[in-house]
Amino acid sequence: MFVIEAFILTIVTAIMVIPFTGVRWKGIFTITAVCLLAILSSIPAVTALGGLNTEVIFAGSSVTGEIPVRIDALSGCFILIINFTFLTGAFYGFHYMKQYRAETANIGLHCIAYLLVQSSLLSICAIQNSILFLFAWEIMALGSFLLVIFEHQKKETVKAGINFLVQAHVCILFLLTGFIWVASRMNTYDFKAITAFSTSYSLLTGIVLFFCFFIGFAIKAGFVPFHTWLPYAHPASPAHISGVMSGVIIKIGIYGILRMLLLIKSDYTLIGYIILFISVVTGIYGVMLAIIQHNLKKLLAYHSIENIGIIGIGIGLGCIGMGTGNSSLTILGFTGAILHTFNHSLFKSLLFYAAGNVYQSTHTMDIEKLGGLGKLMPRTSFLFLIAAIAICGLPPFNGFVSEFLIYNGMLSGFHNANLSFLSLLVFSLFGLVLIGGLAILCFTKAFGTVFSGTPRHLFNPVPSEAKAGTLVPMFLIMALMTIIGIYPVFFVRVIWEPVRLFTSGYEYAPVVNFPLSGSLSMISLCALGFFVFASAIYFIRNRITARRPVVTGPTWGCGYLAPNSHMQYTASSFIRSYRKLAEPVLAIHKKKSEVKGIFPKTGLHETHPYDKAEAMLIDYPLRQLKHFFNRFTFLQNGNPQFYILYGVVFITAVIIIPFAGTALTTLIHFFNQL
Repeated sequence: MFVIEAFILTIVTAIMVIPFTGVRWKGIFTITAVCLLAILSSIPAVTALGGLNTEVIFAGSSVTGEIPVRIDALSGCFILIINFTFLTGAFYGFHYMKQYRAETANIGLHCIAYLLVQSSLLSICAIQNSILFLFAWEIMALGSFLLVIFEHQKKETVKAGINFLVQAHVCILFLLTGFIWVASRMNTYDFKAITAFSTSYSLLTGIVLFFCFFIGFAIKAGFVPFHTWLPYAHPASPAHISGVMSGVIIKIGIYGILRMLLLIKSDYTLIGYIILFISVVTGIYGVMLAIIQHNLKKLLAYHSIENIGIIGIGIGLGCIGMGTGNSSLTILGFTGAILHTFNHSLFKSLLFYAAGNVYQSTHTMDIEKLGGLGKLMPRTSFLFLIAAIAICGLPPFNGFVSEFLIYNGMLSGFHNANLSFLSLLVFSLFGLVLIGGLAILCFTKAFGTVFSGTPRHLFNPVPSEAKAGTLVPMFLIMALMTIIGIYPVFFVRVIWEPVRLFTSGYEYAPVVNFPLSGSLSMISLCALGFFVFASAIYFIRNRITARRPVVTGPTWGCGYLAPNSHMQYTASSFIRSYRKLAEPVLAIHKKKSEVKGIFPKTGLHETHPYDKAEAMLIDYPLRQLKHFFNRFTFLQNGNPQFYILYGVVFITAVIIIPFAGTALTTLIHFFNQL
């Protein structure tokens, strides 16, 4: 009770103080409040991960009924993920936002929105009353909208923010439908009623209820085809907000799906099949679109969709394990999904922070204009490279661990699998392999184009390394990523309690005793040994060559005497072969002009990618709706006499219709008596 009261007091105090302080103090108060909220909420979260749940029930009101606050292991795991990401985001954002000091009022609102989003996310993980849950969800949606439109003077930013807000409320509509359905039958808003409802009716009812919630949470998480808001909101936001959005705001959708799997008792096998199929499509489609992007932050946004697909694959495997009684599949699927949720929040926030450093140094996210930043921004370049290796699932970093668990979950499912499940497993395995290969292609392009080569554009001033204040939280994230990769068994033990929630009723062995845990550690240690060996060779080489004179000269140009920056690979040319293969699936518009002469001074070849799912599911219906309403434009003819006539018709209808209804009712009653 004390923790909850202190939590509320911290939020209220910060909101009241921040508007009346100077710009610097706004940031200091925000960081202090974020730290206090993290400490207060982490106490019951750590306790829950140790096996001791927290439950506090408030009296509520006649409208809400009792308000239960329950923190179990699943809630505790997500609370810790949220807190770590918000802490690193706050410290990074404190220094990132120094360039916006002149916008005092805007920064104050930004700080308040940041705290509201953090507190609402934490509340969503703890509150188990439908009305209060939706209230916290609405605060999160509005707070996130304010964070996205920080640079509201830009038309694209406002457009992205409105797109986000509209789709956020479509998400709420599905959640509201599910909660109303349960409350109307069970006469309570407690989440326990969801379990009672699903067990009181048929399996079909439980499946329909689950997918009503699933669609709502999938919109927030960014599953295909509910992902169209995400590639606009992430690039429009400041870098620390992009990191937080990708790190935890979309993950609250994953939390919602996992929570509903625990609450709704239904046909888990069928649910797992559907989730697994949607997740494979999400992962492949996300990475395919990421490769052809020219905006660095938009590229990273599509990789968020890809990794949501990977998390969904783990959830789908776990559901099938629950439905078939395969405890190994359940454990490996949910362990991989939950661990990858944490891993993705780490390396994706690090990638967005590195992109933020690039933006503040060059004021552009256009990959085609960047190049050669590795020499000018060596630390940012190094951090981006480490995060890129991790997101590609390569050892010895954290992305490898969770993907390795999911791979082994698939392999364990091959034993005694029927034909339909075997076909889906082969499809999923091929999909996950394809996702990994395309991710390597994408980040080879991104890192090589942005940080390697020579500059493609002359920036004024010359780009320089980011300040220490922004680099410190980035190195902290990198350190944690490395620790997870080198010693994964400890973190598997940490998330063991949340995984046990999905294995209740099974005979299971602790995952830490699986032979898999030894394989994980051995692979990570071997990879670490390779890195140490390579670093030692590099160090010895530098020591040997340190005293020798260094002579520099032009790179051999294959006999071509007029080299320039345009001769190197661009982001488009690097993936040209892939683009040719993917064109039937993706929407790619080209713009080019003819190049003449040996030393052409002008020439143009641009590719503009577009999301085909957005074109079919959003653009086309909107065009049809607009076309339908345009048929009634004749009513708006500018003639005052017609407008007076419309008013007379409306008033007449308002008067006549009730009387007509009463007369019809009387007539029906009369004939019934006859």
